[in-house]
Amino acid sequence: MAPISSTAHSISPVAKAAALVVAAGRGLRAGGELPKQYQHIAGMSVLERAIRALREAPNLASAIVVIHPEDREHYEAIAARICETADGFLLPPAVGGPTRQASVRAGLEALAKAPPEIVLIHDAARPFLSKTLVERAIEAARVHGAAVPGVPVNDTIRQLSTGRAYGETLPRDSLRAIQTPQAFTFAKIRDAHARAAAAGLETFTDDGGLAEWAGIEVHVFEGEAENTKLSLPADFARADQQLRSQTETRTGLGYDVHAFGEGDFVMLGGIKIAHTQGIIAHSDGDVLLHALTDALLGALGDGDIGMHFPPSDPRWRDAASRLFFEEAVARARKRGGRILHLDATVICEAPRIGIHRDAIRASIAAIAGIGEGRVSVKATTSERLGFTGRGEGIAAQAIATLELPFAEHG
Repeated sequence: MAPISSTAHSISPVAKAAALVVAAGRGLRAGGELPKQYQHIAGMSVLERAIRALREAPNLASAIVVIHPEDREHYEAIAARICETADGFLLPPAVGGPTRQASVRAGLEALAKAPPEIVLIHDAARPFLSKTLVERAIEAARVHGAAVPGVPVNDTIRQLSTGRAYGETLPRDSLRAIQTPQAFTFAKIRDAHARAAAAGLETFTDDGGLAEWAGIEVHVFEGEAENTKLSLPADFARADQQLRSQTETRTGLGYDVHAFGEGDFVMLGGIKIAHTQGIIAHSDGDVLLHALTDALLGALGDGDIGMHFPPSDPRWRDAASRLFFEEAVARARKRGGRILHLDATVICEAPRIGIHRDAIRASIAAIAGIGEGRVSVKATTSERLGFTGRGEGIAAQAIATLELPFAEHG
């Protein structure tokens, strides 16, 4: 793949670009119970990291992910989290085929319903691409029509003779290790894939190689050494260790209290619990979710619930408190955070919380998008002391533990 002249191809400088993420493989060499794109490194799946990295590029309008039909549930959980902060970025997924080439072709046909001018084809197993690399890819496709990222080869490469243990040493100065995302004008690469399929050729593992077979000159632009592909268990171990070395752990404290009033139920952790009284509050008065919301915001250093949802704003009158907690969770995710643990205590003489504990934990875990094992809910009385002891109200306190990138310092 030799670079070609920058005058060889030119399309609109404001060309609409979309990404096609190939995530239909089984990734058996990586080991584990799940395909490698759904395995976690530092608390987030490889696929989700790749999508979020693509989303950071300002000139990338949308992305479509090609999935295996057996992975739909795993994918939809990831897509739901992405859509919390990037609604409209992910298009409905395409279902892949038996080969990478067939999967790419399925994604291209799905994109053809509203075709972009430029498509970036990216392997889900490369989660560390930067927005700068994405922008270089888009620009390379805009100028050249077909372009792939490449990095210098540091090791000496020796080409062995067929069936023999000796051969020829290749000049590494002219060699490049090719990565993804590979960028093309959409019409050209779609046509090339269609021609390859019509010719019965299904062995291409690289879209640049397929494009060259179709007679398209492919430009090589600067890749990134950090844009590594995860294939083996050792790759995952190194990636996990590297990511965890770039994070810090933060905690936040939350507290809320509400007086009892007329009514026949209280809301706790998103669960409706029968009681002889109701709650006096601007919203639904869920003290547990209010305390958890403030705990998350505190860990983020992002104000408090009253700043984001002021009682003076009529939009929040009688609002479900899960909306407040969902917003705090979304803010954590937007900053690359991971909720490690939520611990809360409800303080009241009544209602009794114990019989509802499991339902409350499940509700909180579902809203936060974490396992129930990361949520602790306790209850206590104040030994009939103070306003809670006199049965005048209910209180809750919470601690949230988050893992955040070091970039959040300051």
